[in-house]
Amino acid sequence: MFAYFNNPQNVLKLSSKVLSIGLALLLTGIYGAYLYAGQLSIVVLVSMHAMTIIGPTLIKIGYVMRLLAQHRLSAHHRIKVAA
Repeated sequence: MFAYFNNPQNVLKLSSKVLSIGLALLLTGIYGAYLYAGQLSIVVLVSMHAMTIIGPTLIKIGYVMRLLAQHRLSAHHRIKVAA
């Protein structure tokens, strides 16, 4: 499991997926909680509101993962160029 995260390419691909899922959750939550709220049950409405919290959290996590992966890739590239 940790070997997967040692490769910056894997982390970069995973960060893209996390960003996409976070954006999808956020947009679905906004639509369901605020634009389509009248026709939903209370359980679904609470779930939609939770999506508006979980979505941005995943976006932030995905963004930090992307920054770390890009930093590690650039450092790896600088080592190869210097050698």
